[in-house]
Amino acid sequence: MKIIRIIASAIIVVVITVVGYVYSGHYDVSATSTHSRLAQWVMSTTMHESVQRRAKDIKVPNLDDEALQLAGINDFDSMCATCHGTPGREPGAIGQGLNPPAPDLQESADHSTTAELFWVTKNGIKMTGMPAWSASHDDEALWPVVAFMTILPGLNPDTYQSMLSRAKGSGHHAEDQPTQEEDQAQQDKPHSHDNHDH
Repeated sequence: MKIIRIIASAIIVVVITVVGYVYSGHYDVSATSTHSRLAQWVMSTTMHESVQRRAKDIKVPNLDDEALQLAGINDFDSMCATCHGTPGREPGAIGQGLNPPAPDLQESADHSTTAELFWVTKNGIKMTGMPAWSASHDDEALWPVVAFMTILPGLNPDTYQSMLSRAKGSGHHAEDQPTQEEDQAQQDKPHSHDNHDH
């Protein structure tokens, strides 16, 4: 019983200390204040383990399609580059002010599974500035971005710009690709014919 009372007392002291610290306003929440190494380790490890667990059952479609990758680079450049940068281009003003900073996706894509890239793109990461793109894009619109990210580690500034120019010239955007339902509806739509006598 004595041990139990000691443990209970220790827990109460810890709770009171934590609550007191929270209400003291002592912790600096500004984005210019760096996290301690312990806090960085806790957040980074928690994030990686969480993503890994939740992405393991995602079924990845075939992404080895240049048209899909071209659609993806257009959306990557408009959705992701501001915070993450691109080969040869630093992040924009928003990305430079993030804490923690957005990762270099050339490195992240090289060390993450395709399913993990999709899960993060779709669901975002709390308290990092990474949004959940599922709020504005369905899965079919997000897979092209992921398809592009799978080849991103092998691109340099010249190949990135060349691919982006090709994509913009061809008008490839993920949201421009017809959904399966739209495609089927188009096929099922009766075709009109001119039967006017001349």
